[in-house]
Amino acid sequence: MDYIQHLRSMVGHEKVIMVVAGAMVFDTENRLLLQLRTDSESWGLPGGFMDLNESVQETARREVLEETGLVLKEMSLFGIYSGPDKEKTFDNGDQVSPVQILFRCHDFEGELRGSEESFEIAFFSLEALPDQLFAEHKRMINDLINGKEQPIIG
Repeated sequence: MDYIQHLRSMVGHEKVIMVVAGAMVFDTENRLLLQLRTDSESWGLPGGFMDLNESVQETARREVLEETGLVLKEMSLFGIYSGPDKEKTFDNGDQVSPVQILFRCHDFEGELRGSEESFEIAFFSLEALPDQLFAEHKRMINDLINGKEQPIIG
């Protein structure tokens, strides 16, 4: 049983704080990596929930590898996002108050490959991002485009 299943077996659908980590991955042309998510059919950043006995850096690297096939090397902190405006109730009734930790990465290896969580994976110029962006990632992407001072604590 994984951590989230174990936690939910004790608290049911009650609101819990969950740590989420991901990365803004850039190629040599400074294009941003996005995935067309299967859960929302919108484009978003790779990332996911932290497992027990894992650092936030390990979470970001694991999630990016699972979702894109890329192995992240050097990363820097982009921002930490939390607060009531981030709270969410999933379709199954589970409530979460996420603490989202996002890294920047220009240093990776591997080849892009799909996963069960992605319909498609591609790099996009910041001037030509897809219209259908994942709502929960729009603020982070806008902070990047607007050159907000980093690390962002919001």
